Amino acid sequence: MTQSNTAIARHNMVSQQIRTWNVLDHKVLKVFAGSPREDYVPEAFKNCAYSDTAIPMGNGEYVLTPQMEGKMLQALDIKATDTILEIGTGSGHLTSLLAQLGKHVYSVELDADLAAAAEARLKAHDITNVTIEQGDGARGWDSHQPYDVIVLTGSLPVLPESFKETLTKGGRLFAVIGDAPVMEARLVTRINDEHWGSLVLFETSLPPLKNAIPSRQFQF
Repeated sequence: MTQSNTAIARHNMVSQQIRTWNVLDHKVLKVFAGSPREDYVPEAFKNCAYSDTAIPMGNGEYVLTPQMEGKMLQALDIKATDTILEIGTGSGHLTSLLAQLGKHVYSVELDADLAAAAEARLKAHDITNVTIEQGDGARGWDSHQPYDVIVLTGSLPVLPESFKETLTKGGRLFAVIGDAPVMEARLVTRINDEHWGSLVLFETSLPPLKNAIPSRQFQF
C-alpha cells in the first residue's frame, strides 16, 4: 500500500467506519486520523489494516476493529491526567491510542512474544508513556493501582470485583461481559468507595481473555 493509498484508507476508516458508529468525539477521531494502524498488524494483513474487521495476530489474538476501539475510547472519556490499565496488549495499537489520550498506560500481556513485539512497535513510534508487563491480568492487576481508566481487550463471563476495586473515584472501566454468541459491552464507573454504576453500551461478541474465571464459579 502506497503512502497516498494509506492516507486515503485512514481517512475513509475515520469517516465511513468510526463516525458512522456515532463516534464523534474530536479527541478520539484525531488520534485515529494520525495513527499508522498498518504498522501494528502482521505483514500479511497490512492491506487490511483499515478494514472493518478484527485482524488475527496469531495464538488466538486479534487487533480489535476500528469501530470497537472508537466506541470504547469515546465512552471512557480519557483525560490527559489519567493513569490507565490495559489488560491484553495484543498488537499495541489500542495501547498507542490510549497513550496519546492519557498520562500513562500500564499494559499487561500474557503472551511474551506479543508483549515484546508491541513494545518494539511503540518504541518505533516514540510512544514512551507506556509500561508493558508480561503476565496474567485476567483476574486483576493491582501493581500500579489506583487506575483512572481500565480497559479489557478480551471478554469475560463475569467481571471480577478486583477490577472495580482498583478504580479511582470517578474512574471508568470498559469490559465486554458474557458468553458467546451475544455479549454486552459495558462502561463501569466508580461513584464512591462502595458504589459503582454500570451502563450497557452495545451488544457484541469478543474472544475471551485467557484464564478468565468461568461464569459457573460465580454461581451459588
